[in-house]
Amino acid sequence: MPRFQEILLLVGQLNYTWTNTESLLIYLIAGLAKVDKETAIVIFLTLNTTRARIELVERLAKMAGTPVECRRQVLEIASQLTRQGKLRNKYSHCIYSFDETGTHASTQLMRIFDSKDAIKYGKIEELDDSEMKRISASIQAIHAINKDIWRVVESNSFPH
Repeated sequence: MPRFQEILLLVGQLNYTWTNTESLLIYLIAGLAKVDKETAIVIFLTLNTTRARIELVERLAKMAGTPVECRRQVLEIASQLTRQGKLRNKYSHCIYSFDETGTHASTQLMRIFDSKDAIKYGKIEELDDSEMKRISASIQAIHAINKDIWRVVESNSFPH
């Protein structure tokens, strides 16, 4: 398979895995907020960023009525999601460049960095074998987070 297709397939898998796992926050919201799944879906969809959804879950977990072990598990999940989200965001919000053979690839970040008297944008990074391994490792980590969320949902009898 040409490198071009390999990269697109891997990034697609990263996004699919992320989206599937992020949607499981619905069950954490339902259980922690003590609402039904339908209400949790409305809350989830009303919050239009991953950061807002994760912050809500963290805040609900920190409430006094949350059992200590559940709080610990949920906060760990939120921390792991935040870490993995950084890589996912990078590859969801960049431009991809390939040479004419489709063998060498790079990304250009679509982010502005302000300093005191100048701006920088479009940082270019090589998308090499080590970065491909990093993306694959992130996909595996997100799979593990997915399983962790289900364990918390089941062990705490959250609606699902």
